[in-house]
Amino acid sequence: MKNMNDIKHILRQQISSERFKYKLIIYSITMVHFVLLILFSLLHIWPMVIFNVGSIAVYFRCIEIIKRGYEHEIINVFYMTYWEIIIHSFVATVCVGWQFGFPQYIIGLIPFGYYMCATLLEGRRRYIIATSLGLIAALSFVACRSLALFAGSLFPMEFPVIVELLIYIFNSICNFVFLFMVTVIFVWDMQRITLQLRSQNVALDNMASVDPLTGLYNRRSMQDFFDQVMKVEEDFSLIMCDIDNFKRVNDTYGHDFGDVVLKEVAYIVKKQVNDTGWVCRWGGEEILILSRDRLDRTCETAENIRHDVEAHVFCCRGKELHCTLTLGVAGHGAGSSVEDTIKHADSRLYYGKQNGKNRVVTPYNSQ
Repeated sequence: MKNMNDIKHILRQQISSERFKYKLIIYSITMVHFVLLILFSLLHIWPMVIFNVGSIAVYFRCIEIIKRGYEHEIINVFYMTYWEIIIHSFVATVCVGWQFGFPQYIIGLIPFGYYMCATLLEGRRRYIIATSLGLIAALSFVACRSLALFAGSLFPMEFPVIVELLIYIFNSICNFVFLFMVTVIFVWDMQRITLQLRSQNVALDNMASVDPLTGLYNRRSMQDFFDQVMKVEEDFSLIMCDIDNFKRVNDTYGHDFGDVVLKEVAYIVKKQVNDTGWVCRWGGEEILILSRDRLDRTCETAENIRHDVEAHVFCCRGKELHCTLTLGVAGHGAGSSVEDTIKHADSRLYYGKQNGKNRVVTPYNSQ
């Protein structure tokens, strides 16, 4: 249940972050249109005043869609924004001319279009639509220049050079800010996706290498550790552990109690081994420990584990139980294979099982 809640929380965060990005873009464009509305009102260019009022109304509708969380309509918000910028740049150029820099906004649409198509669409369709929109933007830019060159403007007005320059600078700054925003959002997305992939890879690696019940390494991981110590020719020892009468625990108290015993025994073993080796659930109730300590210290660790398990009280649903552990210890000798060392530890474990259980059988006390 906790994992499911965590997943829901992550999804809510993702949706919220997506809405934030879109709102940031739309709010910024809306503010630019408010400034342009004031500018064209002062210049008495009424077609552009009406057009900017309509543009602001369109963006308010876009904001409403984003706020209400209509995820399936976000693509429509993108299309409305894209076409509005192209048409506005074209109409502004027709009305007042090329020199004020309104067609610059079309340039910013190309990276914006590729980003939005990549995040909102899937498959090959995203590349086809993004490329098509990019070509439309490029053709619109050329059309604006051609129209301004050969047809002139509908409202030819004489402005001081400083006024033309200020309007041009304003449009340039707005376009660069827009490009900067898209770039920052893109970089942020890449970082977020990279972190998510790293987190997922860690989770997948844990799923592949860790036993889900006990949290111990599984046999696959232990083989990697064997390869590691054999590669550097490091001395090591093995401890093979087995919970005594574990089948009786399952049959008498149920598998839930058996799981509790397994998990708590695993905790005791990991606490004793600490960073001196690796602990693996070898199979069923068997636990294998690869110790990088000296053999005598490994034997002490095994005895400490046996003692701690014997002293521990296992509790489940109001019931209490004492369990014991039998352990076999074997040191890895030069020229031996890992399989031989495992067999030695296993045979000592078996000897302990046959001779009273709840004991540690080592090279020092084995028959």
